[in-house]
Amino acid sequence: MKVLLLGEYSNVHWTLAEGLRQLGNEVTVVSNGDFWKDYPRDIDVSRPSGHLSGLRLMSRICSLLPRLKGYDVVQLINPVFFELKAEHLFPIYRYLRRHNRKMVLGAFGMDFYWVSVNTDERPLRYSDFNIGDDIRHDEAAERERRDWIGTAKERLNRLIAQDCDAIVTGLYEYQATYGPKFPSKTQFIPFPIRTCQPEKVCEKGLPVIIFIGISRERSAYKGTDIMLKAAEALKEKYPDRMELRIAEGVPFETYQHLMDGSDAILDQLYSYTPSMNPLLAMSKGIVCIGGGEPENYEILGEKELRPIVNVLPTYESVYAEIENLLLHPEQLPRLKQESMRYVGRHHDYLKVARQYEQLYQRL
Repeated sequence: MKVLLLGEYSNVHWTLAEGLRQLGNEVTVVSNGDFWKDYPRDIDVSRPSGHLSGLRLMSRICSLLPRLKGYDVVQLINPVFFELKAEHLFPIYRYLRRHNRKMVLGAFGMDFYWVSVNTDERPLRYSDFNIGDDIRHDEAAERERRDWIGTAKERLNRLIAQDCDAIVTGLYEYQATYGPKFPSKTQFIPFPIRTCQPEKVCEKGLPVIIFIGISRERSAYKGTDIMLKAAEALKEKYPDRMELRIAEGVPFETYQHLMDGSDAILDQLYSYTPSMNPLLAMSKGIVCIGGGEPENYEILGEKELRPIVNVLPTYESVYAEIENLLLHPEQLPRLKQESMRYVGRHHDYLKVARQYEQLYQRL
């Protein structure tokens, strides 16, 4: 098959492309590298800096459009699949629809349905927009509501979701959001990880090395501000038992280098599930402290492994779970081994690529 993957989140599309290519498919990835993270891509559509950047990017994309037709499948990372205003993406989507066979929408992150469903219907016990029946009103959550609800982005998302041939959800949370709205076209497929697993996990002593990646503009929204405060308090309390590594606003290669050798990663306070970065860490034998709710294991059909240190969306929960690891580091070898087995079992990029290939073939 000939597959076009448009846009990037946390290396999802590039990793999927590697798997699909291994299976004999022809794949092109067009993206901006997910901004400063600078993930690989075949065709770069980064927004230029300086005067008239939007107009220059629009001109670049228009010149590319003749190369973006004749594909069996076009998959969009998000309704906003290029770094343009939503108003400008309507005609681009219609062009892609007209000149390619099948269109697939990825439900992998922020979009209208994620914002509105978790604000109004609240199918999850907690999310980026609610804690139980209480709506989050911090500035980060309100900014996303203003951006997606009652705007051109909402209209674009509704159009694509209704018009496309399939919607792929990458985490349990997105399945809970999209599945009831579009039951006939929504399919859950786990995120792909290109594993490079150590042969074995070695016993190690103190200190326990805790890693956290910070994106300042999204820190409050994702809860990493709370997780960092808990980690810093424990570093002060147990200076000999804990080492804290922080990566902020660095490219993906640097991020990986800083993460390597850690014992645990802190990630996404309001999540039920580990996303791409903690999954990559788990593949290296690094324990995820974050989202590991029962629903995460259930959607994967996982009956045996429980490698994720699950936390509730509170400072106290994060503090208690990190402290437990610091006081009982003998747990780490088992959790590390289970983490690697878990990713290999459910997220191996070739296994995931086969699931995508089967979906594309059915379409």
